[in-house]
Amino acid sequence: MIDSASNANGTLTIKLVRAECCGYGVCRDICPEVYQLDDDGLVEMTMATIPAELEEGALLGAEACPAMAIKFVKA
Repeated sequence: MIDSASNANGTLTIKLVRAECCGYGVCRDICPEVYQLDDDGLVEMTMATIPAELEEGALLGAEACPAMAIKFVKA
């Protein structure tokens, strides 16, 4: 399980707060390349480094989380 990821040039960091995840799966629906649900139905990241072509989807998935369990910082 990966709890946080950044993009290749370090300008975006995404952190999962799994204790806040309710398992809605909206993040996975928006960007399944980055977000998946584990066997317990909680969000997990599929990669530690987000490629530039997936950055927008990763951000949209984070912003769409109804439980706000995915935090991001963009430098």
